[in-house]
Amino acid sequence: MAADESPAIVRLLRQDALRWEVLGHVADMDLPEGCVGAGFVRNLVWDHFHERRSDCRVEDIDVLYFDRSRTGAEEDAELEEALRHRAPDFKWSVRNQARMHLRNGDDPYGSVEDAMRYWPETATAVAARRVGADCILIAPFGTEDLMRMILRPTSDAAHKLAAFDARQHDRKWRQRWPDMRVAAPSDSPCQ
Repeated sequence: MAADESPAIVRLLRQDALRWEVLGHVADMDLPEGCVGAGFVRNLVWDHFHERRSDCRVEDIDVLYFDRSRTGAEEDAELEEALRHRAPDFKWSVRNQARMHLRNGDDPYGSVEDAMRYWPETATAVAARRVGADCILIAPFGTEDLMRMILRPTSDAAHKLAAFDARQHDRKWRQRWPDMRVAAPSDSPCQ
């Protein structure tokens, strides 16, 4: 991702005291490739564009990391418990991306960024990591769709399109963000 794509998103993350706190808690866990993604970033940006307050305490905090040596679900549960003990006001959801390919029916992932390439939407496939005072974005498809409020499938594979359609319908994203536009499946970046 080009360095000039991220300043506006990083600025929003820094200005949101709760999100900056969350990123600090995850950084303190010192997880390999530890970051927070999915709705954590997307919702902040799209709520901002709709002039709404975005409160990350009411949604899952999707913590991602990649560690081939700790692939048991019980280890994710232990990390969630440690985060809940440390910051109980947040709904932590910790997932080691080194094992998530099994649940998703994909080939093994090589990193957090690689795993995000298999997520249903490009605008959701954005994560943030705090390193000291810096904030680094991970965005395998870039941030243009996020910044333009475009919901675009990452793949035209039938099972990925089914997940894409179900998510936008079940989560009522059109009602929450009426200015969001949905791109045609033929426009997906990975065909």
